[in-house]
Amino acid sequence: MSNWTRRSFLNTGVLGTLGTTLAANLMAQEKPNVQGFDQTETEIDNTKEWKPVCDRKIKVGIAGFGACQFGAQFGFQNHPNVEVVAVTDLIPERCAGLAKACRCENTYESLEEMIKNDDIEAVFVATDAPHHADHCTAVVHSGKHVACAVPAFWGGTPEQADMLYEAVKKSGMVYGMFETSAFHDDVYACRKIYKAGGFGEMVYTEGEYLHYAPVSTPSYKNWRVGMPVMWYPTHATAYYTCVTGNSFTEVSAMGKPSINKFRQPENNAYGNCYGTEVGLFRTSEGGMARMIVSFDTPGWGGEVGRNRGQLASYGEQSKYHSATAEAQAIYDKLNLLKPALPASVDSGGHGGSHGHLMNNFVEAILKEELPVVNIAVALNTTVCGVVAHQSVLKDGELLKIPQYKL
Repeated sequence: MSNWTRRSFLNTGVLGTLGTTLAANLMAQEKPNVQGFDQTETEIDNTKEWKPVCDRKIKVGIAGFGACQFGAQFGFQNHPNVEVVAVTDLIPERCAGLAKACRCENTYESLEEMIKNDDIEAVFVATDAPHHADHCTAVVHSGKHVACAVPAFWGGTPEQADMLYEAVKKSGMVYGMFETSAFHDDVYACRKIYKAGGFGEMVYTEGEYLHYAPVSTPSYKNWRVGMPVMWYPTHATAYYTCVTGNSFTEVSAMGKPSINKFRQPENNAYGNCYGTEVGLFRTSEGGMARMIVSFDTPGWGGEVGRNRGQLASYGEQSKYHSATAEAQAIYDKLNLLKPALPASVDSGGHGGSHGHLMNNFVEAILKEELPVVNIAVALNTTVCGVVAHQSVLKDGELLKIPQYKL
């Protein structure tokens, strides 16, 4: 159990009453052009055909079809080992859209109602971020495996992280967070190099989540409006945690106040003014990391990073630079291409990560093993950002970060 300062940054009642522009207005809009959703070129090892673990089909329920339509983005409905047997969204029109996208006729009015169906074995939670932890906790309490869109929990309610952690550990259910950076080509390659010993210990990592958003992306009850950007850090912090499986132990962070009106404290439920936050982290290996999350700076968008270890570095243009012949020999023996997916499953957006995250979760259930972004990795990738925002509010004070292990 982690030791949190029991401070709540978010009154969910305030969030719930902020604005009334909910379903009707959002349903009238097309899916926004969100950076990262493009069908990105990705490196896959097509010399080895995908083979199923077994013939069994996992019965899956899917919750959430919001502005980004994540419920159908990861391709559960196309996997040979999956049968989508139920879908839900609080907004009827969206629920119908999700049912159509997933080719599923069985719909429910809420996640709470859907998980009463004992035929469902696993649930993908693509609901609003403030409810991710509560919904995932409810799913595992119902005896089902769960996958979740990012982030694992929402920063205003730190107790939820501990509750989710304990619930997953006690249940024995498979938990996976669909952090897309985990299956970017460079992160996948670095993970294999690190595990093989080709980096040694990691000395320094950079992660950058740059997403220019002068207008807030539509969201249920406006949860995205003016949010502290480090509450959504995972596309950056994954460049360390999803490479090494390790964690950040402390952080000093600073922020730059935004010029956007919706980020003025009086115009959002969070009282937040920051659109860019940068943290300097210490890692559990004793190394360092710099992470930036910026929704305020125009120009190219990116979810990118670099790693420098004791023996080698890996960064721009996916190049490996070793310091020793031994490290180079380790690298030369590795196949760094992502494995093939089922023919019916696309790699998808966010660096060609969508299909791989979903397949990794499905195979973790079938093989009874941990997915790449398991509960410990998920929380170590998320909680650090919440503490970083606390540091910003304390003018860069160095703060300890809770640790989660399996």
